[in-house]
Amino acid sequence: MEPVGQPDALDPAPLLVGVKDDQTVTQIIFRPVWERTRRGWWILFLIGLGGVGLLITAISVTLARGIGAWGNNIPVGWAFGIVNFVWWIGIGHAGTLISAILLLFQQKWRTSINRFAEAMTLFAVMCAGMFPVLHLGRPWFAYWLVPYPNLMRIWPQFRSALTWDVAAVSTYFTVSLLFWYVGLVPDLASLRDASKSRLQRIVYGIFALGWRGSGRQWHHYRIAYLLLGGLATPLVVSVHTIVSFDFAEGLIPGWHSTIFPPYFVAGAVFSGFALVLTLMIPARRFMGLEQVITLKHIDNMNKVLLATSMMVGYGYLIEQFMGWYSGNIYEMYSVLNRMFGPYALIFWLLILCNVLAPQLMWSRRMRTNLAVTFGVSLLVNVGMWCERFVIVVVSLHRDFLPSSWAMYRPTWVDLSLFTGTLAFFGTLFLLFLRFLPAVSASEVKELRQELSEHAEEKAA
Repeated sequence: MEPVGQPDALDPAPLLVGVKDDQTVTQIIFRPVWERTRRGWWILFLIGLGGVGLLITAISVTLARGIGAWGNNIPVGWAFGIVNFVWWIGIGHAGTLISAILLLFQQKWRTSINRFAEAMTLFAVMCAGMFPVLHLGRPWFAYWLVPYPNLMRIWPQFRSALTWDVAAVSTYFTVSLLFWYVGLVPDLASLRDASKSRLQRIVYGIFALGWRGSGRQWHHYRIAYLLLGGLATPLVVSVHTIVSFDFAEGLIPGWHSTIFPPYFVAGAVFSGFALVLTLMIPARRFMGLEQVITLKHIDNMNKVLLATSMMVGYGYLIEQFMGWYSGNIYEMYSVLNRMFGPYALIFWLLILCNVLAPQLMWSRRMRTNLAVTFGVSLLVNVGMWCERFVIVVVSLHRDFLPSSWAMYRPTWVDLSLFTGTLAFFGTLFLLFLRFLPAVSASEVKELRQELSEHAEEKAA
């Protein structure tokens, strides 16, 4: 299969392979939606439902017994709940980065991967939102954190970073949902027109909002899409910056640091891109999307992974340096405790996964090797969870008073909540892959046309 257009010398890998016309694009992208559900999908879906049942059980136990069912203690008041919250929120950053920022910078390689990332963002934020609500102890009063004019004239404490979290995360989810849905509308209309089932035509027709593809509709669509992209772009920085304030405003050694905001943002993009690769590589293979998700996309994403790995590694180095440079005995002990204390194995595991493993991506051969990419992305997912564990638990378990030191050990409820959210995320992602096009057909068709015109100009 020949690539569309002749590549430049500095851009050897094509963005599309063997895509000759718009009909081919439609067949490739819509085939997983039209075809019968495969046995493998049903097996994975049933496994996911089993994990969701485990999640419901763990939530029920937490509501009945309170967070005393978790492994939290004194001084580790924040543990798995906040670790998992920060980890899931970080994962949700790649979707907005790929969709909004790369859209504004007119990077064409985003077209085949943006919908994967946008869907992942929504599902990750939904998983993240469970943990702080359950951590309240009385989650039925969670609405008290929302600033609205109530009859009791009681307002949230706006000096608390936790209140900012509510505003930032809810805004981020709302804008991401609108951005994802607006991008889906043209493809939903295509599914409505091409579906043979009456039920499918009705359902897709409702969500297509009367789209007919007229020039006026496309004009308003592009304006809305760009406005939402511009609105979502600052959220990439603001959301995880505000999450970092939960720690940076504290006085605990290892938390009181000005490096946290940029360090958290870089780590969020790092973990988000890693999970996009982890999910996209097998989906690309089993859904037959190799022609529209090419090695060029994998190569570019690995470059971003390498760049953000270097930023995260710099943040680790600055943390250690400032602990020594401060001359504060508590800060210096916090650094040594991370490296050589009872949780040292987790610290060195995160260094291996987040700093050393991504160095393989200096080689183009490694960046375009799917097995290596999949393995490195898995390691990064593990490493970023370990990083959040080190920041939260390891910083708390030995604070200023040695008499209050204690070890943290997760209970089965902690483990079930985390495993259950993984299953919940996977179940939602499977439903997305089954009933919606995983790649934007309208944007790929536009890209194909641009590449064809470019090739004709070069041939002339």
